[in-house]
Amino acid sequence: MALRIIRIATRSSPMAVAQAEQVAAGLAEFGVETELVKVTSAGDRWMGDLAKLGGKGAFVKEIDDALLNDQADLAVHCLKDIPGDIPIPEGIAFAGFPARDDVRDAIITKDGRPLAEQPAGTVVGTSSVRRAAQLRLHYPGLEMKPLRGNMNTRLQRLEDGYCDVLIAAVSGMYRIGREDRITEILPVDVMCPPIGAGVLTLACRVDDEEVRELAGRLDHAETRRVADAERAMLHALQGHCNSPIAGVCVIEPTGRLSLRGKVFDLDGTQWLDAHHWGVPEDPQALGFFVGADLLRQGARAIIDSIPH
Repeated sequence: MALRIIRIATRSSPMAVAQAEQVAAGLAEFGVETELVKVTSAGDRWMGDLAKLGGKGAFVKEIDDALLNDQADLAVHCLKDIPGDIPIPEGIAFAGFPARDDVRDAIITKDGRPLAEQPAGTVVGTSSVRRAAQLRLHYPGLEMKPLRGNMNTRLQRLEDGYCDVLIAAVSGMYRIGREDRITEILPVDVMCPPIGAGVLTLACRVDDEEVRELAGRLDHAETRRVADAERAMLHALQGHCNSPIAGVCVIEPTGRLSLRGKVFDLDGTQWLDAHHWGVPEDPQALGFFVGADLLRQGARAIIDSIPH
């Protein structure tokens, strides 16, 4: 049992708090007492283009600072929010990856009809370049309109008529108890997820052995493997926050790793696809191999052509 109350840093959005409470419940099974330290990140405060804040790292910097400044002992991040083109801050370590949730994206429509039945000109509210590129590829009649904010805010914008359709992570809809709003779930071959989709990352100070050991108890070996493969691919591509990079790794019944990676241009007219397999003992090798394949196909030119 921990000899102190473990302070868990989290973003203050309802979805992030639900994730942190899930981690707290896991630690409670080991007799660990916790308290939440809610942090409003720059990414949560800013409703404009994330690139102007330095990208997705805007969601994690203040939380990492809370760790480094001893205002918290453990941080809960969504792995998809951690940039792949810059290293994690010195003094912080990833200590655990709980079991992965659903990686797929959900469609929420105002009229309850699936995307295939929506008329041309239907407006989708999303600021995700990954989602927009793939929607344009598979549903060319749709129009995209920027929309950010937590999920409850976005659902309200849908009701207010700002847009006709929302797209959100399936796991997130379940975490906030709004799964009843899901119209349909898109398969990963239509909407390939972001790197690290459905994966929570537990971070702590490198020198805090007690917390590293506690977080390690929540580590799920298979999730860590697939996360390592996907992150290695992202690192190889050195994509910025506006890069429509997608990828997902799964473990086949034989134990072999399967990693599919994709890179799109903004309008979905150009896209690259790589799919390879690797051994579970070296997931990062598989990730770098898939990343290298995409680079050989021309990913660098696509990524660099997109403003950031």
